[in-house]
Amino acid sequence: MKSQVRGGTRWKRFAVVMVPSVAATAAIGVGLAQGALAASFSISGQEFKVSAQTLEGTDFVQYGSVDSGKTLDDKAFAAPVAVSGFSEAHITNMCQSVVTPKVPFVGDITLRLTAGTEGAKDKDRRVYAKDIYLDVSDLKADAEFSQIDIGVAAGELNGGDKDKPGIQPGTPKDRVYQNGFAQRAETAKLSNVRQKAWATTAATFRLPNLSLSLHRGTDAECYKD
Repeated sequence: MKSQVRGGTRWKRFAVVMVPSVAATAAIGVGLAQGALAASFSISGQEFKVSAQTLEGTDFVQYGSVDSGKTLDDKAFAAPVAVSGFSEAHITNMCQSVVTPKVPFVGDITLRLTAGTEGAKDKDRRVYAKDIYLDVSDLKADAEFSQIDIGVAAGELNGGDKDKPGIQPGTPKDRVYQNGFAQRAETAKLSNVRQKAWATTAATFRLPNLSLSLHRGTDAECYKD
């Protein structure tokens, strides 16, 4: 799998506990294609929202980790995340928004991005992602999984098959318990997705019907809490 590495704070005792009722935390996210560079980066101090009508992904995996970075006022922080990976994912009616607060002379500004045709049957009209990892803090959706294994050791997610996602390559050992709780499934199908995330990386990200716009205030967010 292609990857990028999170920089940061050492949280040896962090663990994410997930149960079957939270299996729906297979997540989606958006960002610019990252080109699968094996380089470290700190996350921005701005969490972003994502919504989608549907997501269909293959070779789903999920485990707990930690991201770190600095807030907008330059203070270091670390955030626990559920990292979800897919070999491939197709998304319809996708929206991403992020709010930058208190911009001088302007106030709050919302950046909004949309892509993918709602209800598209043609895969070329849906958002497409390959080798994608998503660092998620909150997810709500209706979900269906096939051939799901819950309670897999994180270090065994891909069963030794390097062509399938496991722990994101290059992740520092103190960020993930190799024997910690994880889950995997052959396929994941989600609908009515509402997600908050800190980061997304992908080898390929194709965004048909892309539209990016800036708005004063927060009314243009993809959804309200």
